[in-house]
Amino acid sequence: QVQLVESGGGLVQPGGSLRLSCAASGTVFSPYTWGWYRQAPGKQREEVARLTMGGSTNYADSVKGRFTISRDNAKKSVYLQMNSLKPDDTAVYYCNRVSVQFPWGQGTQVTVSS
Repeated sequence: QVQLVESGGGLVQPGGSLRLSCAASGTVFSPYTWGWYRQAPGKQREEVARLTMGGSTNYADSVKGRFTISRDNAKKSVYLQMNSLKPDDTAVYYCNRVSVQFPWGQGTQVTVSS
């Protein structure tokens, strides 16, 4: 049974930083492309970043230059370093395999507000 557990969210002021973590269990991790997604209230879930096994990355235009995705295959974990946070970044953040996604985890809430 695959389980995805996200953590690291919280309340932060505009301009602040957070580092999100996601631990996967019950699946092979390293061969796949993993991504971070977010869903704001009243909006559809969107992909914000992805990272291939080979280290290639892709970011949504809205986070490019501010967010950095990384992974630790030995720990079956993927991370999202978020800098220069804006109120528009407020959302629940999730990780998942990019293709043939697993059941979603509970996500971690990120709130950017003064």
